[in-house]
Amino acid sequence: MQVLNVTIGLPTPVLILDRAVRAGLPSPADDFIEDETFLVRVAGDSMVLAKLFNGDIAVVDRSLMPRNGDVVVVDVDGERSFKVWRRQGPRVTLHFANPRFPEFQLSPDAVIEVWGVVSGSVNPRRRSE
Repeated sequence: MQVLNVTIGLPTPVLILDRAVRAGLPSPADDFIEDETFLVRVAGDSMVLAKLFNGDIAVVDRSLMPRNGDVVVVDVDGERSFKVWRRQGPRVTLHFANPRFPEFQLSPDAVIEVWGVVSGSVNPRRRSE
């Protein structure tokens, strides 16, 4: 059997963050990302209904605007995590995707920065122990 190296289009380097992003209670991560798409490892289990599991690698696209129901990487008051984006008229709310977690409450003066929309994920077949 012959194995071929096939490239369709130009190879594109993709940045992977050194630290995992919390899928649960937020945690600080890297402060500066230039690229439009980056990879980040999922830490925690608040996104299991969105099929993002602890140890997965999420593909995050910074060029996409969030739509209702998208999973986003978001900073809330400087703490980065995964949340489900919901918009009802002008009002935006952020949610966990695990019924075991309490409702996510935003303070009225919260500073929110969306880092990108999760456009895919890699689910490892074998998890490290």
